[in-house]
Amino acid sequence: MDKLSYERDLLKKGCKYICGVDEVGRGPLAGPVVCAAVIMPLNDIIKGVDDSKKLSEKKREKLAGLIKEKAVAYAICRVEPQIIDEINILQATRLCMKNAVESLKVKPDFVLTDGNMTLDISVPQKSIIKGDYYSYSIGAASIVAKVFRDNLMCEYAKEFPEYAFAKNKGYGTAEHIAAIERAGLCPVHRRSFVKKWAE
Repeated sequence: MDKLSYERDLLKKGCKYICGVDEVGRGPLAGPVVCAAVIMPLNDIIKGVDDSKKLSEKKREKLAGLIKEKAVAYAICRVEPQIIDEINILQATRLCMKNAVESLKVKPDFVLTDGNMTLDISVPQKSIIKGDYYSYSIGAASIVAKVFRDNLMCEYAKEFPEYAFAKNKGYGTAEHIAAIERAGLCPVHRRSFVKKWAE
């Protein structure tokens, strides 16, 4: 599987700075949606970059460090639960991705996004279904975003220990739902995702 085919095509067309963008956290009941935008040097490939969900926590942590160290530029953005509740998760994800691209210190020539997402940006773009698997740049972004969000949810776990956020990362596990029924909602819950308990 050639994870650089999209990038190679763009290099042939004269693009120099190719940015991969991915999000983490569209589905959880709590915490922000997090997006990373990454421009990687394509002459110095990091082995093992893949869809972040396929990697162990330890491997992701190691790769995230390498990616940030080697990146031409990277940016991480988040959109909080209150905004998700106001504008919905799809629009919050688009906003988060846009903010990440626009926060890069180096302006990309082209942006590759994961999924089926068109961004309101001035740079040419292409969305790729399962992009975190098929594109090296998007895979790198997915790892950086996942490690950042997982670490953030571990911090929230210290503040709100009853929900076991370090374990479930805000997703709707049986244990998490039982905790909501027992303790109610906390400030990082997405009210629009837990309407049953938000009234």
